[in-house]
Amino acid sequence: MARKLMKGNEAIAQAAILGGADVFFGYPITPQNEIPEYLSKAMLANNRIFVQGESEVASINMVYGAAGAGARAITSSSSPGIALMQEGISYIAGAQLPCVIVSVMRGGPGLGGIQPSQSDYNQATRGGGNGDYHTLVYAPATIQESVDILKESFAIADYYRNPVMVLVDGLIGQMMEVVDFDKPLANRILPDKKTWATIGTKNHEGRNVVNSLYLNPYELEEHNHKLQKKYDLMIQNETKYEALNLEQAQYIVVAYGTTARIAKNALRHLNEQGHHVGMIRPITLWPFPQKAFANLKNCKGILCVEMNLGQMVEDIKVALNHQDIPVHFFGRTGGVIPEVEEIITAIKNMMQNRKE
Repeated sequence: MARKLMKGNEAIAQAAILGGADVFFGYPITPQNEIPEYLSKAMLANNRIFVQGESEVASINMVYGAAGAGARAITSSSSPGIALMQEGISYIAGAQLPCVIVSVMRGGPGLGGIQPSQSDYNQATRGGGNGDYHTLVYAPATIQESVDILKESFAIADYYRNPVMVLVDGLIGQMMEVVDFDKPLANRILPDKKTWATIGTKNHEGRNVVNSLYLNPYELEEHNHKLQKKYDLMIQNETKYEALNLEQAQYIVVAYGTTARIAKNALRHLNEQGHHVGMIRPITLWPFPQKAFANLKNCKGILCVEMNLGQMVEDIKVALNHQDIPVHFFGRTGGVIPEVEEIITAIKNMMQNRKE
């Protein structure tokens, strides 16, 4: 397929095909509708399964069933739809089943609006379902990065037997860029067979049961400790971030997704003016890249920039681990996209506050 100009949602859908998706279950909601629309034809053309569920609740439970049978299952939705899926996501994580969830964020709360936003950071990283569980959350900044992550996410989900969420905002979903679908990815060694899957007893002895119910509290406690060991491995092996100019930076911007692209332009202008400004761009929101903040010797201040009202600020403060570096915030919300000039002004205000 090589390089091709595509809309973000359609490129994500094609990446799901290339990543090995066997089944898609979903329900239409703006601004992610091009994903199920594209897959409604592409899945069938590749002898795979596409089902439009009667709701988001139905769709995530179809994912639960298909994943339990060993299929590579994917769903996509947007903010209110992902909210409806939270119970099912908790069940899937508790049952240790792999799946991929694409969340294309829009403004909130409630039905909110259909414009791009990053107001679901807490929804993705904290999870709205019950219990001590985590999903591995990626926040790509370009369509190419979205494609690369999506292609690999099925193998990552299989490796950890855990849901993987790819979190993008509506701007990435609706914009167009040239994408290289043939870009090679790192090989991940996987088990030959999903011996835990509910596919009958022909290929293994005994009866497989997929379940997240443990009525004995000691068994449930043991199960949670087992899950935590897996999450610890994710933190160790899967944490990803981009760092720019940190060694000389006196001020650092932290941003992800589309906002990071805008912030990079602001940094370029400021550095041309002689200011030493760097950036930390989390690529995984969970696990959050705490090690990126471990030793910021020259840093006098950090500016968190998001398309929300500061949901990532708490994670930055935790990652600083009592380093005496003030954390400031600038954000637009409701579907308003920050301008380069606004970010430049916010950074200069942070500098001025430090001098005063």
